[in-house]
Amino acid sequence: MAIDTVTDLFEELRPMLTGVAYRMLGRAADAEDVVQEAWLRWFAADRDDVREPRAYLVRVTTRLAVDRLRQIRSRREAYVGPWLPEPVVTDFGPAVPDTAERALLADSVSLAVLVVLESLSPLERAVFVLREAFGFPFAEIAAALDRTEAAVRQLAGRARKHVDEGRPRYDVDPAERRDLTERFLAAAAGGDLADLMALLAPDVRLVGDSGGKAKGPLRIMESADKVGRFLYAVSRAEAGDLTYRFEEINGAPALVGHAGGKVSVVFQIEIADGAVQCVYLMRNPDKLQAVRA
Repeated sequence: MAIDTVTDLFEELRPMLTGVAYRMLGRAADAEDVVQEAWLRWFAADRDDVREPRAYLVRVTTRLAVDRLRQIRSRREAYVGPWLPEPVVTDFGPAVPDTAERALLADSVSLAVLVVLESLSPLERAVFVLREAFGFPFAEIAAALDRTEAAVRQLAGRARKHVDEGRPRYDVDPAERRDLTERFLAAAAGGDLADLMALLAPDVRLVGDSGGKAKGPLRIMESADKVGRFLYAVSRAEAGDLTYRFEEINGAPALVGHAGGKVSVVFQIEIADGAVQCVYLMRNPDKLQAVRA
């Protein structure tokens, strides 16, 4: 196989491989490292023995991601404050025209789902990602993980149960979330506490990820009063310093705040019954590289 063909084939599959690795690891930099290692192994492989390049690359990427996930688990246990996945800009574009497929991909990369996936074992997470997000058959997943198909089906059942039990029941209508996000921004930027409070569910939660490297709560905040007053104080303190733009982050609309030419914060809300149920506040500068890109 010619070098150009080897490269072109890998580049064609790169978006899918990166998607698998990111959903496994929750961090774009780690996913890129895994995919780069997969490329090196692909380039050095005896391709006469590779009958199905796609299956081979998925297998290599998945195994590398499982190994990397086991390595970084200890780092996350020592993380300062709540841990959230690294936000990434998602634009499925014309490559994913089908509404059902687009909705599935968006859901599988959502912050709420990725947070729940942290509770799974590396193998459960791999099975869930390959099966639920990308629709791989059980036989192909079994080959990728060097497990029997029966064992993979058991892993899939456990993973699905954990995700169903742990995932909050949020509405995912993009237009409604965008509208409520715009109202959320207007109320916060306008410094109107009453308007802001009116958008929040009574038991709203705020999850802030600063990693101890930026201003942000080091514990999850709960209740409309606490969350509303915190956001009101933040908006007043940063008034005039930040400019916002809308981006699709992890499959949903989000507010990206710029200051001094740099991204300094990403806000995203989850809604249900027309009210904000959860606010994700991402400020760790180490996790905002992918958004800047």
